[in-house]
Amino acid sequence: MVRRPPIVVVLGVSGSGKSTVGRALAGELRVPFVEGDDAHPAANIAKMAAGHPLDDTDREPWLRTLAARVRRSAEAGEGLVLACSALKRAYRDELRAAAGLGHGLWCLYLALDRDTARDRVARRTGHFMPARLVDSQFEALEPLEPDESGLTVDATTALPVNLAVVRAAVEHLADRTAG
Repeated sequence: MVRRPPIVVVLGVSGSGKSTVGRALAGELRVPFVEGDDAHPAANIAKMAAGHPLDDTDREPWLRTLAARVRRSAEAGEGLVLACSALKRAYRDELRAAAGLGHGLWCLYLALDRDTARDRVARRTGHFMPARLVDSQFEALEPLEPDESGLTVDATTALPVNLAVVRAAVEHLADRTAG
């Protein structure tokens, strides 16, 4: 049996460390890293920068772009680490469908409390997401369900990269592909 490199979605609310952990995980796995924020249309970025939360209609073109990227990796038999909020089960299901049954998709959910998320986003510079939108992300958030392939980890530990989170993800992925 040929072992395919994993397609991983690092998900969570803004400020959870998706990009930092995702980059480190992609490096460990030796697969490409994709920053989900880069796929947002300009209108979405402007809307968020103005302090307005996105809705499902706003997220649709963003999600289609990310699903297409996942599909390309799966069809090529390549691995990928994608950092994106993937707040709702339906979003993850769309990405999962793009990965296909033969490849599969594994999720690393970086769980974090509202206060920590707000604090991190407020201290961040050079990003379009204002701290006042953190609550809207928690309102939309649907944590991983038991039937979803993945791992939930505590993301309240200090950044940059909590290497224990990356190690836990690599170990779970190794267990998943063994045998």
